[in-house]
Amino acid sequence: MTIPIDKGTTVTLHFALLLEDGAVVDSNFEGKPATFSIGDGNLLPGFEETLLGLHKDDQREFVVPPEKAFGQHNEQNLQRVAMDNFSELEIEPGAMFSFQNGDGELPGVITEILDGEVMVDFNHPLAGKKIIFQVKIMDVIPENLH
Repeated sequence: MTIPIDKGTTVTLHFALLLEDGAVVDSNFEGKPATFSIGDGNLLPGFEETLLGLHKDDQREFVVPPEKAFGQHNEQNLQRVAMDNFSELEIEPGAMFSFQNGDGELPGVITEILDGEVMVDFNHPLAGKKIIFQVKIMDVIPENLH
């Protein structure tokens, strides 16, 4: 008897994240499957909840909306940064930089350069996008057995 995926179970799976146009963002179908426990924070809740109730050998595809994936694109995450913060660096739209913030580093993508200022987008690169989540469940281990 196989058990369903539920909070606390350990799940081993192959997965792929794709954009709506079919572009692959991440996939481990060609390699080793991933193993994690439901609720341990390794998988975003919006992806985790699609797995609940699935069993070993299930194969599914889900569409995860932006608000349950990497969030909506937030205009407040677009910031103007003075050009002199980049000193000798070569900058161009589309370039990604890591910026220091209080908790460490924050990645940002340069969107445009205007009059000595640089517009930087600190949104997650996948913010605002629907994500196609493909999974093949390899194993489900009950909470009390791992």
